Amino acid sequence: MHKTAAWPLALIYAALVVYASLYPFDGWRPVGIAPWTFLAAPLPRYWTGFDVAANLLGYGPLGFLLALSALRTSPRLPAVLLAALGGGLLSLVMESLQTYLPMRVASNVDLLLNLAGAWLGALMAFALEKAGAIARWSRFRERWFAAHSRGALVLLALWPVALLFPASVPLGLGQVLERAEDALAAWLAETPFLQWVPVRDFELEPLLPGAELLCVMLGALIPCLLAYSIARSAGRRVALAVSAIGVGVGVSALSAALSYGPSHAWAWLTLPVQFGLGTALVVALLLVAVPRRACAALTLLALVLHLSLLNNAPIGAYFAQTLQVWEQGRFIRFHGLAQWLGWLWPYAALVYVLLRLSGRDAEN
Repeated sequence: MHKTAAWPLALIYAALVVYASLYPFDGWRPVGIAPWTFLAAPLPRYWTGFDVAANLLGYGPLGFLLALSALRTSPRLPAVLLAALGGGLLSLVMESLQTYLPMRVASNVDLLLNLAGAWLGALMAFALEKAGAIARWSRFRERWFAAHSRGALVLLALWPVALLFPASVPLGLGQVLERAEDALAAWLAETPFLQWVPVRDFELEPLLPGAELLCVMLGALIPCLLAYSIARSAGRRVALAVSAIGVGVGVSALSAALSYGPSHAWAWLTLPVQFGLGTALVVALLLVAVPRRACAALTLLALVLHLSLLNNAPIGAYFAQTLQVWEQGRFIRFHGLAQWLGWLWPYAALVYVLLRLSGRDAEN
C-alpha cells in the first residue's frame, strides 16, 4: 500500500497559510475586545475582486489536499465536510489572531470566502475521485514508483516551489551560512555568549566558473537522483530526469522574470550554467541503471558536496538587493514559503536520504 502524499503536502500548505496570514509576526498588542468580535461586525463596505479571488484561491488547495487525505479513510461526503471544516477552522483561528496585529484586519467576509474556498477545493477532490482520476493516479504511481516513496514525492513536488526564491547560484538551494552567522550574532549581541560564536578568519570568495558549473550540475542532478531512488525502471528514470531538469530551467526563468523583469528571464543562463545543466543531463543518463539504494547514497553525496560548495561562496551585493525586492515589495506575503523552502529543502532531503539509508529497506 502506498501512503498518500496529500497529507504532508496539506500540512505544508497549512503552514504557508499561517505564514501569509500573520506575517510579519510583530507588533502584537492587546485590543481590549474578544478576538471573535469580528464575527458580529458589519460587512465591510469596500472590497476588491482581488481580495475575493485571493481568499477563495488561497484556501482552495488546502481543502483539496485535506479532502484527498480524508478520502483514503472516510466516505466521500464526510471527507468533503471534514476538509471544508478543517479549512474553515484554520481560517477562524487566523482571523481571530489578526485582531492582535496592527497591520492586519480581521474580517468575517474573509472567513466566509476562505470557508467557501476550502469547500470548493474539497468538492474538486470529490469530483476527481468520483471520476476515477484519483484511482488512475494510484495506478500510475504503482507503475512508476516503488513502495514507501511518499517522502521523496513530497520533496520532488516542493523542489520547483523552492526554486522560485532567487538564488545567488542557479539551482543553488540551501545557501544559509552567512545569514545564519549574522542571525546568531544578532541574537547573542550584548550577551557573554557572543564570544562563543566561531569567527571566520577569511572572507568568502566568489565561485570560479568551474566551481559554479559544478554547483549548477549538482543542483540539477540532486532531484534526478532522488527520483531515481524511487523509480521502477530505466525508461521511467530517463523521463523523470529530463522532466526535472526542464522544470528546473523553466522555474528558474520564472524566478528571474519575477525578480528582474521579463526581459531578464534568461540572463542567469550563462555559459557555466549551460555547461552545468548539460553535464547534469549527461551524468543522469549515465546513471539510469544504478540500483535505487545506490542512487539514494549518490543523492546524499551530491547534497553534501553541493551544500559545501554553495556555503563557501558569498552572497553578492546585487543578489542582496534582489532579496530586498522580494522581502519588502510585492512578494512580501508569498516570499516566505519560497524563501524557507529555498533554504531548507536540501537539508530536508539530506535528512530523508539519511533515514532511508539507515532503515532496513529490502528494495535496491
